[in-house]
Amino acid sequence: MILFDRVWFSYNKREVLKDVSFSINAHERVSILGESGEGKTTILRLILGLIRPDSGRIIIDGEDITNKTEEELSQVRRKFSIVFQEGALFDSLNVKENVAFCLREYTKMSENEIDNRVKELLRIVGVEEAIDLMIEELSGGMHRRVAIARSLAACEPKMFLYDEPTSGLDPVNADNICRLILELSSPLSHPLSKGGIEGGGKGFIIVTHKVFDAMKVADRFMFLRDGMIIFDSDKEKLINTPIPEIQLFIGEINLKSQRPIT
Repeated sequence: MILFDRVWFSYNKREVLKDVSFSINAHERVSILGESGEGKTTILRLILGLIRPDSGRIIIDGEDITNKTEEELSQVRRKFSIVFQEGALFDSLNVKENVAFCLREYTKMSENEIDNRVKELLRIVGVEEAIDLMIEELSGGMHRRVAIARSLAACEPKMFLYDEPTSGLDPVNADNICRLILELSSPLSHPLSKGGIEGGGKGFIIVTHKVFDAMKVADRFMFLRDGMIIFDSDKEKLINTPIPEIQLFIGEINLKSQRPIT
């Protein structure tokens, strides 16, 4: 679904990505790891066409999006559910109105249909009781869940994109968000997916520097260093990699002791 072909990107004359190439299928569960400033979020923004590469091609579903217009890119973006780290919720609106915003903007639903859809989405992410709260009244974990609900409101995504979804959360809330990420990607047979996310079994890309959380949800791991992908493989190879930069990033954490979410 996603193909980067020799992509270069610079910001203020600083090379952020250097000759980056990879492909990701829509069903894959991928984590992009690396230290701050290494270009992890840049990759997500390039996928969505929010920024354009200096050179190289980005292909989504067989279409080269590198030079598409904003109108054409809007169709590309609807293929993804995206949750950026800041959440992008409107502080002046309550939870219901935040989630309903995209439904009013991009669909022809009636107010009754919108009301039912908002309740359904909040139920799916586990915060239906927060429907009338203002954003400032939400805990960190609830804020992240509402942001996910809003990202799902006006699209039927082929893939989920998460930018540091557990950053700043305590271990319990981080674990809950990881569980939600897995639930939303599960087939329709999963109880939380019924009536909400069409298709089931969808993949995701999660950008994070929190190795524990990445290990809980992802099957494939990419590691960015100095603008290049220096690792792209599975969990076992990540744990046992001889690459010094990754060993340092992992530190003394015994990743082998990590257990998947059940």
